[in-house]
Amino acid sequence: MLFGKLLPREGNFFEMFNQHAEHIVEAARAFSQLVAHYGDANLRDRHTQEVDNAERAADRVTHEVNQTLHKTFITPIDREQIHLLINTMDDVADLIQDSAETMALYDLQHLTEEVSLLTDLSLECCERVRDAVQLLARIADPAVAERALKICEEVDRLEGDADRVLRNAVGKLFREKVDVLELIKLKAIYELLESVTDRCEDVANHIEGVILENS
Repeated sequence: MLFGKLLPREGNFFEMFNQHAEHIVEAARAFSQLVAHYGDANLRDRHTQEVDNAERAADRVTHEVNQTLHKTFITPIDREQIHLLINTMDDVADLIQDSAETMALYDLQHLTEEVSLLTDLSLECCERVRDAVQLLARIADPAVAERALKICEEVDRLEGDADRVLRNAVGKLFREKVDVLELIKLKAIYELLESVTDRCEDVANHIEGVILENS
C-alpha cells in the first residue's frame, strides 16, 4: 500500500502526446519547405536543419514519455497503448528525417511532381494525426470521440491516396526509362514518403483502439 502511495498516480501523458504531435507537424512542414525550395542550396540546408531539430525535439518527448511510464503507478489509458502510441508517433518523425537525409546523401539533383504530391499528402496526414491526438484527453465525451474517429478515417483515406501515388510514380519511372541511378534514388524517396503516411495510419489505428477501449 505504501509503495503505491509513493509512486505518481498519473503522468501528464496527453500533454506530452500533444507536444510530440506538434513536433511531427513541424518536421513535416519543414520538409515541405525543403521540397518547395529544393533548388536553393542555402534554403535547402536551412530546412533540412529544421527537420533535424524537430525530430530531435520529438525524440526528447518520446524519452520523457517512456521514463514517465516507468515511474507512474496509475496511467490514464493502458500502459501498452501509451507505449505503442508514442513510439509509433516517433517513427513518423524519424521517417521524415530519413527522407530529408536520403535526398542529401543521394545528391538528388531534381525533384519530380510525385515527390511534391507525396510530400503534400504526408504533411496532411501529420496534421490530421496531430488533430486526433489533441482530442485524446476528452474522448470520454461521445461527440469528441466521434470526431477523433472521423479524423482517423481521413488519415486512412490519405494513406490510400499516397499508396496510389507511389504505385503510379514507380510505374512512370520504369515506363519512361529514367537513368538507372536516378530511378533508384527517386524510388527510394517515393517509398520513404509513402512510409510516412503508413506510420500515420498506424498512429490513427492506435488512437482508434484507445477510443474504442476507453470511451
